[in-house]
Amino acid sequence: MVEPATWDLPHGIRLSGRVTGCVGQSVVMFLHGFPEGSFVWETQMAALAAHGFHCIAPDLRGFGGSSAPAEVAAYRPRHLVQDMDALLDLVSPQHPIECLVAHDWGGAIAWNLANQRPHRMRRLAILNAPHPGTFLRDLQISPAQRTASAYMNDLVIPDAEARLAEDDFARLWSFLDTGQNASWLDSTTKDRYRAVWRQGLRGGCNLYRASPLRPACDGDPGADAVSLPTELLRIEVPTRVLWGMADHALLPGLLDGLDSYVPNLQVRRVEGASHWIVHEQEPLVTQWLVEFLQSQ
Repeated sequence: MVEPATWDLPHGIRLSGRVTGCVGQSVVMFLHGFPEGSFVWETQMAALAAHGFHCIAPDLRGFGGSSAPAEVAAYRPRHLVQDMDALLDLVSPQHPIECLVAHDWGGAIAWNLANQRPHRMRRLAILNAPHPGTFLRDLQISPAQRTASAYMNDLVIPDAEARLAEDDFARLWSFLDTGQNASWLDSTTKDRYRAVWRQGLRGGCNLYRASPLRPACDGDPGADAVSLPTELLRIEVPTRVLWGMADHALLPGLLDGLDSYVPNLQVRRVEGASHWIVHEQEPLVTQWLVEFLQSQ
């Protein structure tokens, strides 16, 4: 059974989340994205617990019941990585976890954690979350990706949270209902999303405010002013990527050249699946993870 959990980190952040499986088994950690919460992983967590893994899924800082600092600077990448590094100190202090699984913003954290703390994990599984190297490249040179990412500039304006909350979160529902296999967005699932959003949207918006990886616009150079050294982009752990090819925000071109940063890489492309592949393709996602964890 997947159960609620909280973790108090030594640097003063409290993370809420979910756990299942027996303590002492190999750990699999799941990181959600925006505008999600840890609940989105419950199907995969239950399945992997049945295969003998201890599964944990924190709510990122600023989401759900986790600490939500008000200042934008508190959401810079180093703080997000610090949270996950400290959480791993609590749940798997002696051994690397078996796998880090991540989607969307969780993937942004996971790419950084895998680069900076590769000893923390045996494997990395990414779902529709761009590697910072290919994302930066396409934000700088691809008109199509800049257009697809233009919504990010709406999320950094001062009253973004209030706009997202208007009319029963109408804008957020439009993010989730892409027209691709949206039957998963039923009333029960909507209530679970509302429960996350009602605890506050500032943290989620602050993720975007704290990151320069967004399209340039008037008065803001965004990604055009960014340069990332190669040593911050290399991923040495075995990595698998699952990508919904009908993602309208993160285009398939972000997969091009990924192997130059991640030498031990396998990519599976899923036609007809959108950014919300975790919901749309639950059995496929679960089986993909099981196969990865059982591989040598």
